[in-house]
Amino acid sequence: MITMEVIDPDARIADLVGLLYVLHHVFNEKTDIYELEKEMEVDIDDLMPIVYTASNLGLIDTDQGDIWITEKGKNFISSSPKARKEILKGSVINMEPIATALKLREFDLEQIMEALAEEGVQKYNSPSGYHNLEVTLIEWGVYSGIIKKTEDGFVATL
Repeated sequence: MITMEVIDPDARIADLVGLLYVLHHVFNEKTDIYELEKEMEVDIDDLMPIVYTASNLGLIDTDQGDIWITEKGKNFISSSPKARKEILKGSVINMEPIATALKLREFDLEQIMEALAEEGVQKYNSPSGYHNLEVTLIEWGVYSGIIKKTEDGFVATL
């Protein structure tokens, strides 16, 4: 069992873009996380899922309460929508649940949930786990062009 980074089920791409935009344009690339929370007018509990995911994607870094945008993050925020999808594609293929989706190739929610459990991924093991997993697969996998949604489930396209 290899420990892999997991896309937080509460992280959305729109939140990612907002976070990077505010860091880059409002704070000139670096600020205190609590200043960021105030500027974005969100609760810290709502901000942290996207902070963790953006950090795992290599788009931001954090240390002792400070948060800043990386070169990769600056490249992402200044790119076209098509280029953003390519940047995400290159980053999320190594994160769960996308990595397991690529191994399975063709699957439904039940199959990927079982495979994730076998891999030791517990992030989606909750009463809302199936819904969160489906939203994550669509939000990150379909958006970045790695996965297609079908009538029966999902198909990996890479």
